[in-house]
Amino acid sequence: MADVQYLREQLTAHPDFPKKGIVFLDIFPILRDPVAFETLITHLIHHITSQTIPKSPNKKIDVVVGLDARGFLLGPIIALRLGAAFVPVRKKGKLPGECASASYEKEYGSDTFEMQADAIKPGQSVVVIDDLIATGGSAKAAGELISKLGGKTLEYIFIIELTFLQGGSKLDAPVYSIIQSDD
Repeated sequence: MADVQYLREQLTAHPDFPKKGIVFLDIFPILRDPVAFETLITHLIHHITSQTIPKSPNKKIDVVVGLDARGFLLGPIIALRLGAAFVPVRKKGKLPGECASASYEKEYGSDTFEMQADAIKPGQSVVVIDDLIATGGSAKAAGELISKLGGKTLEYIFIIELTFLQGGSKLDAPVYSIIQSDD
């Protein structure tokens, strides 16, 4: 698909970031170019409306969950275009009020995500958005939060998937990624 190749060409590779041996694929060049950013959003909306919504029990997306922090850049725009609510998942201690929490493992320890306890109603259809899936730990924690609040995760959506880490295998719903990287 031409739009996928176009988006791939916008990414910038940064070798040895954040540590030696890792090639970091930077999405920020896409966000700096209005045409590329619109291409990204349009691609995601087309995927959701043509592939995800038809599989939804209520034939709509009720909530778009964005993961801290790059999911916050995409989630509100996607939610607005879908007529859905946007719900952020944040690191522990960053949200006011009563929160549900879920812990997850990272390369160098564990962390905890939180979501406001009233953010998702039982039975709501949810998609999760983030820039990248690597090991799947943070996305899995978000899925646990959605489940705790009674929501149904329909799909996890990413710009980039590091396929060699097989993070999608840990998740409770299908994964869609625009760009797959095996290194």
